[in-house]
Amino acid sequence: MKKESIFEEILEAPAEMLEKLATETEKIEKRIEDKHIMKKGSNYIKSIGPGIVTGAADDDPSGIATYSQAGAQFGTSLIWLSIWLLPAMTLIQEMCARIALVTGKGLASNIKRVYSRKVLFFITGILFIANTINIGANLGAMAKAVQMIVPWFNFYFLIIFIGITGLVLQIFLSYKKYVKYLKWFAVSLLTYIITGLIIKMNWGQIFTDALIPKITFSKEQIFLITAIIGTTISPYLFFWQTSQEVEEEISEGKTRAIDRQGATDGEIKKMRVDVGLGMFFSNLVMFFIIAVCATTLFANGVTDINTATDAAEALRPLAGNGAYFLFALGIIGTGLLSIPVLAGSTSYAITESFGYKEGLYRKLKDAHAFYGIIIISVLIGMLLNFIGVDPIKSLIYAAVLNGIIAPLILICIVHISGSKKIMGKHRNSRTANIIGWIIVILMGLAAKGTIVGMF
Repeated sequence: MKKESIFEEILEAPAEMLEKLATETEKIEKRIEDKHIMKKGSNYIKSIGPGIVTGAADDDPSGIATYSQAGAQFGTSLIWLSIWLLPAMTLIQEMCARIALVTGKGLASNIKRVYSRKVLFFITGILFIANTINIGANLGAMAKAVQMIVPWFNFYFLIIFIGITGLVLQIFLSYKKYVKYLKWFAVSLLTYIITGLIIKMNWGQIFTDALIPKITFSKEQIFLITAIIGTTISPYLFFWQTSQEVEEEISEGKTRAIDRQGATDGEIKKMRVDVGLGMFFSNLVMFFIIAVCATTLFANGVTDINTATDAAEALRPLAGNGAYFLFALGIIGTGLLSIPVLAGSTSYAITESFGYKEGLYRKLKDAHAFYGIIIISVLIGMLLNFIGVDPIKSLIYAAVLNGIIAPLILICIVHISGSKKIMGKHRNSRTANIIGWIIVILMGLAAKGTIVGMF
């Protein structure tokens, strides 16, 4: 038996076991569908594209922890990153989305088309490790956040409950219903903006620091800047963005790749608006998290913040119960959003690399390997919380891994999106190419800074 066949069987095994429960799928969907809680505003939610979900997923619990550290340790001196990173973040995600719209395929499929399989396997291998570590850390953060609101719940029970619930929703719900709920989870990020509006902040100082970059070049600050860049421009978002654009087209009836190839100017314009709004929303949340933690924690000498839940706990005596509960609810909501995105992006990358059937639009029985990877990622993430792995160290190692592969993926993205052969008239403009390569260089330097800072 070929090695690849054995590997595929290993990936498929969890999904095949879970498929035995597939008879309950229709019942689960019907129960959720019968609920009328989310009917209000549903038309607006339906109009939201993949860009919003991608941007919101960027503000996961590990990202919240990083932004909270920035505010607690350095006040508003690093808040400028929320504005200055926005153009770079938007440009890269726009390239990813445009690649998908024009080629009708995900990012991994396009990388495989241009580069050697060894490059792709290296990238997807590290992506799997980094994303799985992030899943574990985010599950732990969500469980802690639930305990902040309902203290008597057992931590390990919550890990299992959240992990299994997320898997059931991702595997058994149809793509259209599933994405609709992801969009609702994105709304949870408004809690951080509301928190910023209910406490008194020095807006003059905040906006001054937001517009004028300040760097002390201390080891601690450089490391945190690198962490923020890595958290904001994350590899898993590249794969998720392209794959979701493809999924959207498939949901419109374009099931064959040949039917999805090519894009009209109107489709490109609509995508750019969606991506721009998503990235703006993401960085607006970053802005408010840094501002809130700077105003409450830094101003009162509370600088020892390691996790998102640490930030919420520290806010309570300084900003009141309202801010405390809003912060905790935001952690839960963003975790529910980010875990399927992390697991899904890994699965898209690996299955496209090996040419297996992939896509959330497929039923479990039609894509065992795709759903098998999602199951394996989440189960390992759950297991990390049971074997006593330090979540902070885990996130640091994940950041290092992301720092290694991000520049490599960016090289592929800028190259492919700028190729006339692949993209035709929708290739990068000269300006976009120049800026894209500058981002590659800066991310490469950031990766080097992360590795040097760690070792």
